[in-house]
Amino acid sequence: MKTLIAIVLFVNLVSCSSQAQKAPGKKFEVTKTEAEWKRQLTSEQYRVARQEGTEIPFENAYHNNHEKGVYNCIGCGQLLFSSNTKFESGTGWPSFYKPISNKAVEENRDTKFGMVRREVHCSRCGSHLGHVFEDGPRPTGLRYCMNSASLQFVKK
Repeated sequence: MKTLIAIVLFVNLVSCSSQAQKAPGKKFEVTKTEAEWKRQLTSEQYRVARQEGTEIPFENAYHNNHEKGVYNCIGCGQLLFSSNTKFESGTGWPSFYKPISNKAVEENRDTKFGMVRREVHCSRCGSHLGHVFEDGPRPTGLRYCMNSASLQFVKK
């Protein structure tokens, strides 16, 4: 039994470190080699944005950011979220109730760790941003729980 549990945990761990590939054969407007991504991004940004990692809650750049501005994709600069839709979720990650445009992000089903979630990616380059949950505030009822490492804040 312990061996089976260890195997399941190992498979989950390996699946979480896979490259950010959304739909099979999906072509993004911005594509780069892994070497190019590694040159552009810090190791933490690469782990989160390109390997679908998650940063530590409450220990990231934007969870407590209250300045006015916009949040762009760290990979390609695409405009993703506005500070006007950011709210305090208490989760330790920056949270928004809607993206700047429905075309800015794409979602796919994520079943890692025995959970079913909706994973959010940049529609332009495929960078992993975080997850969206249905426990957010009005008017959408959504909580886009994003990783600061996948975002670049531009102050107004």
